[in-house]
Parts: sequence; C-alpha cells; structure tokens
Amino acid sequence: MKDVEFIKHAEDTFERCLTLLKKKGEEYSQDKLTDDRLASFRLGGAIQNISPKEALLGMMAKHLASIVDMSKRNTQAEQIALWREKTGDTINYLVLLQALVEEEAQRSTIE
Repeated sequence: MKDVEFIKHAEDTFERCLTLLKKKGEEYSQDKLTDDRLASFRLGGAIQNISPKEALLGMMAKHLASIVDMSKRNTQAEQIALWREKTGDTINYLVLLQALVEEEAQRSTIE
C-alpha cells in the first residue's frame, strides 16, 4: 500500500471510529444522571471489585480474542466489514482507556 493510500485508509478508519464513539456515547448516556462517558467502566469495575481500567480491558479482550480468531481462520478480505467492526471497536476501547488514564492522572495532581 502506497503512503497516500495508507493515509486515506487511516483517515477513513479514524472517521468511522469517531462516528461510532459519538453514536455509542448517545446510547450509553440516555439513562444516566451525569454526563460521564466513562461511567460504564466505573460501574463494571465496582461490580467486579476491579479498577475501571481493568473493567475496560476485560470488555476489550473479547474484541481482541475475535481478531485473533479471525487471523487464525484467515478470514478473507471480502469480510472487510467484520474486520472494520472488530478493529474499530478495539481502537475505540484504546481511546477510552487513554481517557481513563488521563482522568486518573488529572485527579492525582488535584489531590
């Protein structure tokens, strides 16, 4: 893949990821009293007695497991929509993880 094609691919990927993050944000914030995009990870962590980061990583693990399985099965390129879904979800989980890390760092400097 030439550099110009790769940059276009990256731009398209990030645009799809951002669109999905916005859509999921609307879904997950409908019934919440606060405007906390990371509340699901806090709640998931509290339920399991683990950190929000660990809860997120557990949720992300199913997408990584699926990607590993698809790689082992040599899932064909014609199933590109499935690849985009799984890799996009994983990218978004990493963005959310970074948000948790940055929020934690910000809180520790305040305290």
